[in-house]
Amino acid sequence: METSTLILVLAALAFAAFFLGRERSLALAGGSGRELHSLPGYYGYFTAIWCLLPALVVVAAWLWLEPRIIVALIVKGLPDAERSMSTGELTLLVNNIQNLAAGDAVSGEVDATLKAASERFLEYRGRSRVLLSVIALGLAMGAGSLALSRVRPGLRARNRVEQVARAFLVGASSIAVFTTIGIVFSVLFEAIRFFQQVPLTEFLFGLNWSPQTAIRADQIGSSGSFGIVPLLTGTLMITLIAMFVAVPVGLMSAIYLAEYSPARTRAFVKPTLEILAGIPTVVYGFFAALIVAPWVRRAGEAMGFEVASESALAAGLVMGIMIIPLVSSLSDDAINAVPSSMRDAALGLGATRSETMTGVILPAALPGIVGGILLAVSRAIGETMIVVMAAGLAANLTANPFEAVTTVTVQIVTLLVGDQEFDSAKTLAAFALGLVLFLITMFFNVVGLNIVRKYREQYE
Repeated sequence: METSTLILVLAALAFAAFFLGRERSLALAGGSGRELHSLPGYYGYFTAIWCLLPALVVVAAWLWLEPRIIVALIVKGLPDAERSMSTGELTLLVNNIQNLAAGDAVSGEVDATLKAASERFLEYRGRSRVLLSVIALGLAMGAGSLALSRVRPGLRARNRVEQVARAFLVGASSIAVFTTIGIVFSVLFEAIRFFQQVPLTEFLFGLNWSPQTAIRADQIGSSGSFGIVPLLTGTLMITLIAMFVAVPVGLMSAIYLAEYSPARTRAFVKPTLEILAGIPTVVYGFFAALIVAPWVRRAGEAMGFEVASESALAAGLVMGIMIIPLVSSLSDDAINAVPSSMRDAALGLGATRSETMTGVILPAALPGIVGGILLAVSRAIGETMIVVMAAGLAANLTANPFEAVTTVTVQIVTLLVGDQEFDSAKTLAAFALGLVLFLITMFFNVVGLNIVRKYREQYE
């Protein structure tokens, strides 16, 4: 039985166990739910959980162990000549066996040994799936029957079901936490390998970025330059330009929509503005490269400036347009969260709507607005596609927004494109850049939390 079919059968058994548990609880209570400790549905959930959960655990463990055991049996049955291969050759042979069994293409010729091994692979897997189906279905019916026999009016079914739900929620949150920890440590360990080859001071304070390294020591450029300063300046320049566009426009839009616009206008403008958040970044990149960058170049030349075809200004302007919905939406939520009693009190004391906004509402909504702006900064720092298409790949150390620059994220993508050797400083530099980017965004998040905690006001 295929795994998907087995899961559907187990779900059907759990569905049936729910109704059996529910009906049994009502029957034991004489048809009245008042005699039961919990609602009848909880008894059904209790029975369904015992029917489904142990079987799913067995299926998951079986599917995790099955490939390893089958491969070990296949390798054990190979002739001595194949078993004496190196680890790489044996791994390639096992991959060919699995591909042939799945009907995919294999590298090399299909000989009698490979064909026989693939047939044994299919045989072992078929027996394994049959045995798994028997064990899982038997366990589901046995555990469901046992749970059904334990259903009685005094059973604390609600408590049991809530314990399982709590354990599931804790497991889900733990997965998120451990995934984050795993990502951080995976980047950290590779960054440490990079710093074993390139000094930390050169990386943090170097003014040149040229990670191209040669294969042989006698070739030109055998030792690359790994100074991150040009990348950080390019990242900060584009981010600042984007913030100069997004913060005023987004904040003014939020103020208008929250305090001044009619309800009909707000119902139309707010969803229209948030459509910008759903546009893919590659579309913004096309817009920046084909429309904004030529316009910036022509405008700069008309004013006597020398503007590159790819510039930080073009990328920053389009990035700012992309971030406007984020600033506007978060600021609008913060403004609307201010109690209406504060507005009424200010207006009752004779303040105008503008004075109420600047003197009462904005100070009260300041933590939420600052948090939204810092979130937008983190979003701008992590943007890649717009910079690739509008600002270029040149790591120039400059403060001129009319020149081509690059960012940390763009260089990470550039270093990890194609087949890479993860022992060279060029490839490992991407992990060092990722670690720096993580620390920068974490810094902004910490600053934002501190600002919110410092200036937060509690209202009744």
